[in-house]
Amino acid sequence: MAEHTEKTNNDTTKVDGRILYYSFLAGANQLLQHQAEINKLNVFPVNDKDTGTNLAATVRSVLDNIQPHKFYKTMVNDMAEAALVGARGNSGVIFAQFLYGLSCETKDKATLTITEFAESVCRSVPYMYGAISNPLEGTMLTVIKEWAEFLHAKRENIHEFKKVIIDSLSVLEKSLSETTFKLKALHKSGFVDAGAKGFVVFIKGVTDFLRAGDVRQLAVLSQATFSFIPPEHIVDDEITYRYCTEAIIKNLSVGRAEIQKIASKSGDSLVVAGSEATCRIHIHTNRPAELFQELKACGTITFQKVDDMIRQQETATKRKWNIALVTDSSCDLSQELIDFYQINVVPLNLNFADNHFLDKVTIKPDRFYDMLESETEFPKTSQINEQTFTNLYSHLASHYDAIIAIHLTGQFSGTFANSAKAGKRISKEFDKPIYVIDSKNLSGALGLLVLKAAKSIEAGQRVDAVVRTLADDIMQTKIFVSVRDLKYMIKGGRVSKPKGFIASLLGFNPVISMDGQGKSLLFGNTFSQRASLKKVMGHIAKISRQKTVWNYIVLHAHNPEGAEETAKKMVLLTGKNAASIVDISPVIGMHAGSGAIAISLLLTN
Repeated sequence: MAEHTEKTNNDTTKVDGRILYYSFLAGANQLLQHQAEINKLNVFPVNDKDTGTNLAATVRSVLDNIQPHKFYKTMVNDMAEAALVGARGNSGVIFAQFLYGLSCETKDKATLTITEFAESVCRSVPYMYGAISNPLEGTMLTVIKEWAEFLHAKRENIHEFKKVIIDSLSVLEKSLSETTFKLKALHKSGFVDAGAKGFVVFIKGVTDFLRAGDVRQLAVLSQATFSFIPPEHIVDDEITYRYCTEAIIKNLSVGRAEIQKIASKSGDSLVVAGSEATCRIHIHTNRPAELFQELKACGTITFQKVDDMIRQQETATKRKWNIALVTDSSCDLSQELIDFYQINVVPLNLNFADNHFLDKVTIKPDRFYDMLESETEFPKTSQINEQTFTNLYSHLASHYDAIIAIHLTGQFSGTFANSAKAGKRISKEFDKPIYVIDSKNLSGALGLLVLKAAKSIEAGQRVDAVVRTLADDIMQTKIFVSVRDLKYMIKGGRVSKPKGFIASLLGFNPVISMDGQGKSLLFGNTFSQRASLKKVMGHIAKISRQKTVWNYIVLHAHNPEGAEETAKKMVLLTGKNAASIVDISPVIGMHAGSGAIAISLLLTN
């Protein structure tokens, strides 16, 4: 490799794949080290102070998924593909689209002359502008465009790659300083555009490498681990659109222009990047589920990410308490309680064939049960990965004194294990306690545990006291699910086909519960749902004579009338109203099936 590098450095009138790779590596390392500074500048388009983190995540995706290659065209194609897959945030998607344009406008050659390189950069600019529904000057767009124009103007006069890139830095810095006055939102704050700053930082890293030419030092840096730095502050502005929403859509049946037209009605900050076969969208919206229902007809949605910007803002500037509470979307609790107690809910992944959804966020219960009936393939779920929790805990730990995370039973999902790994890492990095707890339960039972912990935090209890109480509460939490139709449990493999056939033939309506280890168990069988609920009520009446019902939640799968009737009976039985009456989580309802009714309760001695 050293011999090859020496040879290419001698011929500085051409650029090959390795020079491109190491230049990108140098720029990416510079971005990773300056992400906190870029975060502080972020006021546009939303004051969420995460542009540095988003750009860092985007370039990290490239570094993690490519290897150096001497053929220039191969290298730029690999970079563009990795960037589009891993792009995060408005600025990250724009940067990825620039790389995509660069790959499209590069000739299939092993090396490029300075003229060819400059022309490909210049022709890449329209790809960025075309991806944005409302492009504004004074942003990252302007800075990249003016940089490209400088390279194009100098392509015949400067024959050294190193010299033209180094000379371009002064043009970039001037363009960056002018963003303050070109964009109204920036003029008010006196800041430069954060995305533009990120690009200038990236090119500064490239110029430092070209001056020094030390590949060995870059190789060391490429092995280093740079944690993403969470936003430090968010200005208390009103957020018009709550969810920062992103997705990758493949096998497109319509053009990107049609996707842009459909999505533009749902919010702002829209970017539609990529090709006519695969695209990545970014938008701020209040209705991600409805948007993805519309986009489902346009192709296969293979990836989704939704960040709650209101919850992020509350974390930074409107915290009610100093202990953060985290759970996953199998926790069934009313949205009003989730919002009041500022609970961070991380969605589980749900897939219908190749189409990906986020539980409760990009697919709501009503739509889910319609698809459960109409789709030929039974849906599948997948756990929340460790990186998702790492990002969340980094953000929360920068603002809260402690974090408590309560998850669905580890017997059903690896979510708890991934959360625990991330919690251990971030607790060590920030020197703050992060408790990750296996509830050994799910749905409304998990909801009650989260609610009890939230009320303890509200009452001012110390974090260790809340955790100790939770250990006792887990043993006092019950859930009973009355299944109306066994076919969903058979489809999902929870009941074997032979047993399911016999049970269905006999008209059995099972009641499913959980044991103390977090495994499902058969509580009882009856010949109707009414009879099974009567049996559950009788059991609750029996145990409530020995213990007090702290609270309960009534749940249903597409059966609100049945839930209301059950709730009325529970009021007569317990003398109190339900904490919530809610649709059961789709990731749970897929096995319980449409029409199921569930009761969860938390007991005290």
